[in-house]
Amino acid sequence: MESTIRELAHLQIPLENVRKATNNFDNSNIIGEGDFGKVYKGRLLWSGKSLKIAARRLDQKNQRVTEFWREISMLSILKHENIVSIIGFCDEQNENIIINKRCANGSLLMHINKERLTWIQRFSICVGVARALSYMHDDEEERLYSVIHRNVNSSTILLDNNLVPKLSGFEYSLKHVVGQKEQVLLSDTIDTRGYMDPEITKTGGVTLKSDIYSFGIVLWEVLCGRKAFISDEDKDKRFLSSLARSHYEKETLERIIHPDLWNYMSQISLTSFSKAAYFCIKNERVHRPNINSTFRELTEAFRYQESFDSSHLS
Repeated sequence: MESTIRELAHLQIPLENVRKATNNFDNSNIIGEGDFGKVYKGRLLWSGKSLKIAARRLDQKNQRVTEFWREISMLSILKHENIVSIIGFCDEQNENIIINKRCANGSLLMHINKERLTWIQRFSICVGVARALSYMHDDEEERLYSVIHRNVNSSTILLDNNLVPKLSGFEYSLKHVVGQKEQVLLSDTIDTRGYMDPEITKTGGVTLKSDIYSFGIVLWEVLCGRKAFISDEDKDKRFLSSLARSHYEKETLERIIHPDLWNYMSQISLTSFSKAAYFCIKNERVHRPNINSTFRELTEAFRYQESFDSSHLS
């Protein structure tokens, strides 16, 4: 741990600067809250620049310091247009704070069931997340390991000013040695309701295919305009996974696709998108595709949708 902290020292930001940036963690600046703690917006003067930031402040009652350092370490290494950018961190006076560039449009979860996001915008977001996962799972040029995110869901996908997706939430991520991608990494269960790989309970751990399952659920959320789990729904409709499988297999997707999106979809692209989403959420890992296969399928389907939009909406 000490060696890790030394390696990251160049990212350290004084607590005084963070306090000024967030107006002393004023409640009016809270833009989110999760298991980790509260997230504050602010404007940080750093390295001669004025930066719009999101400061994730670890709850002092929360003893998750290991996760704190893991996220900082991962974000210091992973550099990609679809992964949230780290500015620095604060580890001072019992405060543990991660400072990222702020994404003005919040999380994808905030927009799932709203009309504001068009179908082509939703599609583009999904392609961007797939691109990030491809980089994490299979970019072996600079790393000798893959990264399993373990917490892919619509609340960890942030959207910037241009609705470009930025994957965040790396506190649970794990390194996976290249060449052993099918090996199960034993780990504690993260019970993100509706997104969790069902094979985790059988194997006691995760693989890259666990991210594929969670990403598949996000694809269905985007397509259907509803959350992965809705507690007050009827028992057979609470989990989007079972609902999606049922309607895909019965060829009745029009019953669950968001009605505001249906008329704007190319049937060719919809067929490819839904097929990719369906196979991502197969219960057995062996039947799920890898991320590169899914990325290629989504990219091709997106081109069909762009062509459809050009010819029908111009």
